[in-house]
Amino acid sequence: MAKILLLEDDDRIAEILHRGLSEEGFLVHRKSDAAGAREVAGECDLLLADLMLPEGENGLDFSQWMRAKFPHVPIIMLTALGTTDDKVKGFDSGADDYLVKPFEMRELVARIKRLLERYKKNLDPVLRFADVNLHTHTKLVSRAGINIELTPREFELLEFMLRNPNRVISRQEIAENVWGVNFDTGTNFIDVYINYLRKKIDKPFGAKLIHTKPGMGFILRTDN
Repeated sequence: MAKILLLEDDDRIAEILHRGLSEEGFLVHRKSDAAGAREVAGECDLLLADLMLPEGENGLDFSQWMRAKFPHVPIIMLTALGTTDDKVKGFDSGADDYLVKPFEMRELVARIKRLLERYKKNLDPVLRFADVNLHTHTKLVSRAGINIELTPREFELLEFMLRNPNRVISRQEIAENVWGVNFDTGTNFIDVYINYLRKKIDKPFGAKLIHTKPGMGFILRTDN
């Protein structure tokens, strides 16, 4: 039975989520503030965190703490804020998924199950392509022997591309596998993160690895 840490200060929403998730067979630790959530964080398999909390740490702060302390625990952010900027902030805090209120319980459950399954997979400890090395457990990334600092979302994007080299990957595929969301054609957050990654992985080293296929997506390949 998977254990879910629910960080939600709205009693009505928290009760609905608690009841719905319990009916799906999950064990729910319900907390209304970050201090209380810290007490049981190490016991949980997944975090559901409201972005806005009444006082003290907000959901972004707690997500950052959770990602640093328990990197093996997936995180879903729950919020009424749905702009691209809001989503980028959520992903940068370490969240794996971002669900905008209101939402249907069955969609939330589907996303929870998908994330839990993804995290349970026995991943290779090191992924390599050309002179890039990515350590899936220690989260270390290097190119040509030089360490590269990535945000959690940049790391996951690079990891996905390293698992799919020499193949064109569409924005839709990236959105579903890295962000766990359906791609919104009215936003450009995937292109934003591709550019972030290029500045760290490609630009300092001269040899380009991340290429754009106009109208199709992106491909990780060497120039030769």
